[in-house]
Amino acid sequence: MSPRTFFRLPLWHPFTFALVGPLTLILASAGCNKPADTPTTTSADPKGPASVSATPSKAVDRKHPIVRIETNLGTISVRLDAEKSPGTVRNFLNYVDEGYYKNTIIHFVDADKMIMGGGYSADHQLKTPHSEQRNEAHNGLKNLRGTIAMARNPALIDSANSQFFINLQDAPQRDHSGDTPDKYGYCVFGQVTEGLEVAEKISRTPTADMSSKSEDLAATPKTPVVISSIQRVM
Repeated sequence: MSPRTFFRLPLWHPFTFALVGPLTLILASAGCNKPADTPTTTSADPKGPASVSATPSKAVDRKHPIVRIETNLGTISVRLDAEKSPGTVRNFLNYVDEGYYKNTIIHFVDADKMIMGGGYSADHQLKTPHSEQRNEAHNGLKNLRGTIAMARNPALIDSANSQFFINLQDAPQRDHSGDTPDKYGYCVFGQVTEGLEVAEKISRTPTADMSSKSEDLAATPKTPVVISSIQRVM
């Protein structure tokens, strides 16, 4: 999709505590020694004898998974919102899990406003994405500073595939405000939790007009900003 067009329109397990039963208490009272490498657990009975608890690992929040975007200019961590944007998050994670984003580039930047990636290889070739997705821009999430959203063809409501962008300033013009393509908006599906300064640095890199290769490349970093990988963190 053309960045020029993009801006012309008014946009888009857990660990369970081990249970200690009566047998443990019998062994303890009988003076049996617990092996040194046996982890201490909490009594299943909250009114029972006090014991030292092992700190449980944090449970995975399936509705808000976290991904890490590794680039040659730094790392950006993003908390996804599968509660408000279930289809969009599922689509994005499908690309993540198959390694689709490995060695792709940030192919469009607008200084201190946004960065876009997920569609072009390091040699500026358009990758072949999967099927287009239903637009969930009506989910109530806004294109605020630090949010991640799906790029799409401004003329088609349901046309997002692999390309995404990070907002570096509030962009209400990209929010859902109606049911026509120019008003439907761009679906927000997560929030940057770490590394927003990395995204800002990327947005300020010197650019070149490579629109002769593709109109998407009208403001592409001269020195490629490469996404080495996007991976789930939890």
